[in-house]
Amino acid sequence: MLEIKNLSKTYPGGKLAVDDVSLTINDGEIFGFIGHNGAGKTTTLKCAVGILDFEKGDILLDGKSIKKQAIECKQEIAYIPDNPDLYEQLTGIQYLNFICDIYRVSTADRNVLISQYADMFEIKKNLGDLISSYSHGMKQKLALISALVRKPKLFVLDEPFVGLDPKAAFQVKELMKELCANGSCVFFSTHVLEVAEKLCHRVAIIQKGKIVAYGTMEEVKGDKSLEDVFLELVNNA
Repeated sequence: MLEIKNLSKTYPGGKLAVDDVSLTINDGEIFGFIGHNGAGKTTTLKCAVGILDFEKGDILLDGKSIKKQAIECKQEIAYIPDNPDLYEQLTGIQYLNFICDIYRVSTADRNVLISQYADMFEIKKNLGDLISSYSHGMKQKLALISALVRKPKLFVLDEPFVGLDPKAAFQVKELMKELCANGSCVFFSTHVLEVAEKLCHRVAIIQKGKIVAYGTMEEVKGDKSLEDVFLELVNNA
């Protein structure tokens, strides 16, 4: 379980990006995080995975604080940003083995999982190529594989469907469901509201750093679509 408790984050210059945000993402749950550009989504995600420090509140993964027990938490977290920053001087397979070494994935497990996911995302034949030669979509797929081979407890994704072809996007959605069926939790941001509405167990909408809607999909949208609810909140702000 991920608990975000009264999180506030201010950037240099005084910009309050996240303002007293509290969320809980349960084991086995796909949780969608919705908001316009600059609303505080990416900042919240980066705080949750320990990339950004924050001045108020706490973030707990199974009761462990990302501030006080950062290494223990990060061993259980996989984070995929919207624009993966990979080591482009490495080949795809070198990068995957590097990640597996860091997270102590056994040789037997990595060989099976890398082969499985590379086949699924149709980049197996490219694993011997330098990452610098990859398209954005291929880099996104490689980053996803590097996360999946670790079997993370918490899978955090920022706009995971950007740059993916329809087949790969479908596979990512199925993998999210599979991870949750095995007890992990998924916390992701997206602008594709139709996907969030169909995929998520619960959802939160953030606006100007504050949570303005939070709950099950039925609680948040009622008899409307998620898109209608989101647009009403934005237009009435």
